[in-house]
Amino acid sequence: MPHDLSRYLSLFVAESGEHLEAFSSELVALERLVAAGAPAAESKPLVDSLFRHAHSVKGMSAAMQLTGLSALAHRAEDLVDLFRRDAATLDAAAIDVLLAAGDALVDLVDEAARGRSSPADPALLARLGDAVRRVKEGRSAGAPAGSAPGPTPAPEAPAAAPFAAAAPAALDPFREPSRAEPPAAPVAGPVAGPRAPRRLDVEVEIAAACPVPAVRAFLVVKKLTALGQVTSTVPTVDELKAGRIPGKRLQVTLDTAEGIDRVERSLSQISDLGPVKVTEVEAPAEPPPPPPAPREPVAAAETARTVRVRTEILDGFVDAVGELLLATARIREVGRALPQIHRPPLEEGVDRLHAIVKDLHDKVMAVRMTPLAVLTERLPRAARDVARKLGRQIEVEILGAEIELDRAILEELSDPLLHVLRNAVDHGIEAPHLRLLAGKAATGRIVVSARRDRDRVIVELSDDGKGMDPARLREAAVSRGAITAAQAAGLSDREALLLACLPGVSTADEVTDVSGRGVGLDAVKRTVEAVGGVLELDSAPGVGTRIVLRLPLTVAVQPVLLVGVGDEVVGLPIAKVHGAAQVRFGDLDRSQGGPLLAYDGELVPVHDLALLLGFAPNRRDDRAVVVAEGADGRIGLAVDALLGQQEAVLKPLGTPLSGVAGLSAVTVLGNGRPIFILDVLRLLAA
Repeated sequence: MPHDLSRYLSLFVAESGEHLEAFSSELVALERLVAAGAPAAESKPLVDSLFRHAHSVKGMSAAMQLTGLSALAHRAEDLVDLFRRDAATLDAAAIDVLLAAGDALVDLVDEAARGRSSPADPALLARLGDAVRRVKEGRSAGAPAGSAPGPTPAPEAPAAAPFAAAAPAALDPFREPSRAEPPAAPVAGPVAGPRAPRRLDVEVEIAAACPVPAVRAFLVVKKLTALGQVTSTVPTVDELKAGRIPGKRLQVTLDTAEGIDRVERSLSQISDLGPVKVTEVEAPAEPPPPPPAPREPVAAAETARTVRVRTEILDGFVDAVGELLLATARIREVGRALPQIHRPPLEEGVDRLHAIVKDLHDKVMAVRMTPLAVLTERLPRAARDVARKLGRQIEVEILGAEIELDRAILEELSDPLLHVLRNAVDHGIEAPHLRLLAGKAATGRIVVSARRDRDRVIVELSDDGKGMDPARLREAAVSRGAITAAQAAGLSDREALLLACLPGVSTADEVTDVSGRGVGLDAVKRTVEAVGGVLELDSAPGVGTRIVLRLPLTVAVQPVLLVGVGDEVVGLPIAKVHGAAQVRFGDLDRSQGGPLLAYDGELVPVHDLALLLGFAPNRRDDRAVVVAEGADGRIGLAVDALLGQQEAVLKPLGTPLSGVAGLSAVTVLGNGRPIFILDVLRLLAA
């Protein structure tokens, strides 16, 4: 590759990857339409989009002088172009060869990313050429004798590639000559205009535990501004910037074309919010606006400007903001040593500094937040490939793909989510004839859904297959020596299902190259727990299986509750804490020798955190109990003291501490003291 083009390589790889990812997922969607016998008009938008993706990759690779990649993309474009002219010629064989071409293009882009320009596979080029000839011959054979060929529609101009704006037009190597398009034909009937704006009254209550309510309210206003025009706020924006929000309540009047559901869904992505009420109100009648005064032309790019940033730079921003939070806590700690008369000005300044740093952190994290669709877009294709290999019929439905997670968590989830899906196809979904004998539809159904729950994201993957048998899992675990027969007999069915997450435990009837060796779910569980999440299994024989991943929104900065245990201080993630109470141990109810705390209408088992950590037990009768999430409901942790809440910059544990059960991360207090953040579920399971 010429040196003057190498500077465009990273942009080319990123843009090509996005086009090819969409190319693959849209082919799978097109295959479903063809299999269902959908009319040609319904598949035309997908075919047009496929053509644009292939055309864009062809043009970009030609500009980068990647001849092999360009030749393959050009051959795929030729085949898709035939379907644009006559969608009725679409068939499964053509989609198969296009999927193979898409995979080969991805491999060639990966080669280009390493600085190599590899030739296209001659056999694949021949397959594409044969498919083109077959479609052309089939069309000619089907045309009436003596009929003149219909007009060939002009190919569409490719969608403007975002990275093409990175260089001026005269220097842009990816720019292709624009193609002339025929003038648009007149459209009969009325033309639908834009949706009429409506006026919404948005009332938001900031959560009581939010340390900077004014900053959170300002984020609400910014989010609503992206949906329409904010006409008024109470308190005003200036008051919010000054940190004033009486009663932690915000009222916003918004003129928008979006619906109430869209507004509520957008606000649900902001943490530390209490009740949100959105109602439509009647907009006051206004006189027609005067004609606009002439003004200087404004570049269209001002309305929507984007820039690509390397992930390493974003990671550096997060680390820098984390250090700022630690430095702010350190200043606050030093200020406590000053005489009382000098503290108020310093504390006011530190509070203001903390609000600014927290706002900066929220902005950086908003940039790092990535929709789950980045992972879920490839799942239908993966399920389709496995199903074809095993002779299964699969339908995959994705719900909540717009839910956002920290990019660092998404990167860790890529392989686990793919493995769980492959497991569902191989172990869960039965062969079509077995499903029919069981009274089910021949096509199995897998649903991948995501939703927000407080400061966590719940990702579920469920299937309607044969389910998992707890009895067989007990037998497999005992035969493998993972547990004893007595331990297996004492497990509930729900606990027995988690035996599938032990290394080497599998109930597969046969070992395939897809799954069945008993490896995988244990790695999935470890990965989910490593990012601060929890894996749950729920299954019923003959009905299906549901795997739930409870994940944090981010792993960089989290609020933690500091507690004292003996001479040590440890942290508990606030997202897993329900509340706390000061109790006398002698007054607690007991069951099987263990204390029970009456909390929120239920009896919660209480564990001594000192004993769980291997410290000497505290014999005091007056203790504090923290109510947190457990594997099977709420549990209580008896501690010596509650030391308050703090924003913690979490650092991963290195070897050998990463292998200690119950420890998930480490942070540094304002006084410079390092403390461990506990993983309550792993601590109880140890």
